[in-house]
Amino acid sequence: MTDDVRLRRGRGALGVSFFAQGVAFALLVTRIPAIQDRYGISDGLLPAFLAAVPVLAGVSSVATEHLVKRVAPSTVLRWAQPVVLLALLGVGAGTRLWHVAVALGVFGLSVGALDASMNMLGVSLQRAYGRSIMLGFHAAYSLGGIVGASAAWAGAHWQLDLLVSYLPAVVVLVPLVLVASGSYVDREAAGAVAEKGLGAGGFGLLLPLCLVMACAYIGDSTVANWSAKYLQDVLGSSEQLATVPYNVYMVTTLIGRAVGDLGVRRFGAAAVVRAGTVVAAGGFAVVAAAPGAWVGMLGFTLLGVGLCVIVPQTFAAAGRLFPGGASDTAIARLNIFNYVGFLIGSPLVGGIGDAWSYRGAMLVPMVLVLVTLVYARSFGSGPARYGVGHERPRVVDVGRGGNGV
Repeated sequence: MTDDVRLRRGRGALGVSFFAQGVAFALLVTRIPAIQDRYGISDGLLPAFLAAVPVLAGVSSVATEHLVKRVAPSTVLRWAQPVVLLALLGVGAGTRLWHVAVALGVFGLSVGALDASMNMLGVSLQRAYGRSIMLGFHAAYSLGGIVGASAAWAGAHWQLDLLVSYLPAVVVLVPLVLVASGSYVDREAAGAVAEKGLGAGGFGLLLPLCLVMACAYIGDSTVANWSAKYLQDVLGSSEQLATVPYNVYMVTTLIGRAVGDLGVRRFGAAAVVRAGTVVAAGGFAVVAAAPGAWVGMLGFTLLGVGLCVIVPQTFAAAGRLFPGGASDTAIARLNIFNYVGFLIGSPLVGGIGDAWSYRGAMLVPMVLVLVTLVYARSFGSGPARYGVGHERPRVVDVGRGGNGV
């Protein structure tokens, strides 16, 4: 098999992995009320259950940093993803409180390894291509999230048992990801340098990207956790209309990521991230000042367009700053701040909203997202810059006459 065919197959296989994870995560988070009812989890205990997942995922991401020094990231992903899906099935199959506690614990530990290894492979493939493809992988994740949320809506609408709701997705996705995993491409196969560790002062270089990642996920978790409540309680929408903003947010996230790689290739990562940051901050400002529900929905739409580019490009920037095996270490550490932002975002907005006002609370993630502008230089200086060299056609492009895939 030629190198260009192998890289194209690896790209498609990794897209399947991102899609499957989007489905699984959406199926979990959108059925939280049903999970709570099934196991009789009290309102006081529920936050502890929900917080345990990102905490365990962060621990697992740290462990993955060390694990990939001994085994390939593709091997970690190949085994972690089926475990995530089976843990989701366990959430729907249990009958006692300890059953769901174990299932969520396994989900958290496996999803941390999955997120870290999945983005490691994405960064190494982008380096092999020599041009931006990272946003496309996250577009597949967004598409999976839309599919998973739609399946969860159908399950809730038809009042299906959680096990019945989760089983079709697991039955389809487990074989799919196992077959796809045979085509994953690791950095060594792409001809990268196999050096390890960040080196002296490495975390100092990575820290700005960690802050950007945390702030982006604070913004994302604000939309996920507060958009419906904000539209209904603050802007006076109906209960049905209040469910729309998050769906619109996911759709605009998908669209923005689907076309975002073209923008990065033309204008450079830093310019795209700056533009996304300004649009996202504008979205929060519109939400905070909205006189009614429809203007509020416009704000959440802008948030999807703006925030969608920041996280994928933050992972890509880490890969450029730390080439070879060092990128795996950087991405594993950066991935922790995904969960930090998720943990901080919801209680931060809720606490400010209760103590002051929810309109005022929306200005806090706006200010935090603007932190990205301060560190925009970490994303590169133009469309030609890529890692330690330049963004240029490599094996996959040369094999197709320079046009790429």
